[in-house]
Amino acid sequence: MPQVPQTFFDALAVRAWCGLALRALGRAREEIDAINVYPVADGDTGTNLYLTMESAVTAVEAVFTGHAAGSGPDGTPSLPDAARAMAHGALIGARGNSGTILAQLLRGMAQVLAEGESPRTDAEGLRLALRHAADSARRAVAHPVEGTVLSVASAAADAAEGAEGDCGTVARAAHRGACTALAATPGQLAVLARAGVVDAGGRGLVAVLAALVETFTGEIPVSEGGGRAFAGGSSLAGVPPVSEEPCADDGHGSGGPAFEVIYLLEAEDAAVDRLRRRLDGLGDSLVVVGGDGLWNVHVHVDDAGAAVEAGVEAGRPYRIRITHFGADDVHARGGERGGERAPRERVQRAVVAVVPGEGLAGLYTEAGATTVLARPGEPPASGELVQAVRRAHAREVVLLPNDADLRHTAAAAAEQARAEGIRVALIPTRSAVQGIAALAVHEPERRFDEDVVSMTSAAGATRYAEVAVAERQSWTMAGICQAGDVLGLIEGDVAVIGADVTATAETVLDRMLAAGGELVTLVLGDEAPEGVAERLEARVREAYLAVDTVVYHGGRQGALLLIGVE
Repeated sequence: MPQVPQTFFDALAVRAWCGLALRALGRAREEIDAINVYPVADGDTGTNLYLTMESAVTAVEAVFTGHAAGSGPDGTPSLPDAARAMAHGALIGARGNSGTILAQLLRGMAQVLAEGESPRTDAEGLRLALRHAADSARRAVAHPVEGTVLSVASAAADAAEGAEGDCGTVARAAHRGACTALAATPGQLAVLARAGVVDAGGRGLVAVLAALVETFTGEIPVSEGGGRAFAGGSSLAGVPPVSEEPCADDGHGSGGPAFEVIYLLEAEDAAVDRLRRRLDGLGDSLVVVGGDGLWNVHVHVDDAGAAVEAGVEAGRPYRIRITHFGADDVHARGGERGGERAPRERVQRAVVAVVPGEGLAGLYTEAGATTVLARPGEPPASGELVQAVRRAHAREVVLLPNDADLRHTAAAAAEQARAEGIRVALIPTRSAVQGIAALAVHEPERRFDEDVVSMTSAAGATRYAEVAVAERQSWTMAGICQAGDVLGLIEGDVAVIGADVTATAETVLDRMLAAGGELVTLVLGDEAPEGVAERLEARVREAYLAVDTVVYHGGRQGALLLIGVE
């Protein structure tokens, strides 16, 4: 569907821009990953930018879907609502050095767009937003380096300031300025010149700005028309061709930090200032973005534990991600830290599964699966699932979403992986216990179709339930529940409302076994009361002959208890 150009920067323009930027980054992702050599040649800049923008898009769409506070025209959200959602989504979903800087660029723009609570802004507002974005991103980086995305952002803002006309004119000027600055990056950073590439983060920003042009004009700038826009022979003269060979990084080789540490942090400004100084002494590539009590912290260090401890001293860190810059974490086309390495040979078949807790992640991993952890309230995006499929490095992949709400996300990931030449079968598992059943009969030596049929049959033959605590009053299939009530959900619907966890779990189990069963699987969450597993095991032994029970510990999985009956 052709994009309808936006005249002013309002909530609809924010929504359109985010969607178009995600699409542009999706087109350019592989190209950007391939030219990623700075600060670490780990081949994931394009993917990190895509995942960061995907989180922003999700947040903006949620505002439009709910728009409870919508004060814009036609009942749509206001510009401040949409801009703040964009910034918040990017902040909490930021990945890697490049994604963290992109999040700060979007936050800087949002601060201007939300100022004064105006329903829309004009070209002057766009110029101010681009300027504030570039300046705030530069301030967020501990040691700014020229020839990176920061140079490209500053050049875009400079070009926009000299543009007269409407939002479309300003956006075009910013994009042209960014393209010119990007072409100059190999002359500013030696590692780029040696590799024969432009800066990967800057390339991503050019794609985002091209989407801004499309938002206001309905036209895609020539440089974003498709393919390797900045390889040799492109519309940008002077940009060296993209190297097709792996290359080492610059100043971040074998002697560089071993870990990338990222976490969200709830902390006061003064504590974050101290944290910056502490982390600056521990490593490099330090970027701290955010504000108003919520921050995203990114740093490369040798002592990952010390970086996390510094966050604990400053406030409350969570969603902690630690990546080791080792051979297994380097993109198949990228280089090992300090030099080249041979590409890892693909295996024939792998299983990729979404799991709700650390305990189950360990169980699935022991069984040979590649896992994606879905923390409570934080479902994975399609880009994360695609990353996991690539990480499995197999010709054939069985994908287990283990959540009914993830079916569309998993389907989108499967389609993208198939477009990359990977044979993917999506088994529509709706619970982790169905995934366990499928994994139990998985046999990589069988023909792919036969293995998928067997796993699908095992998952389909497993009834599932969970016991959880109600967070608020609501209507259910079993009546009205109050906050704090214990809920027993069977196949996704509330079947039992109780006051006691163990008693509710027993009632749920009895209802499930009334239809028969051979094996009961219990997965305990960290908050499950002590002794509940023993009570349920005893119940099965006493009332249901020839039915076995197996118990696993799921960790922080959201539900108190997961139940499967095969």
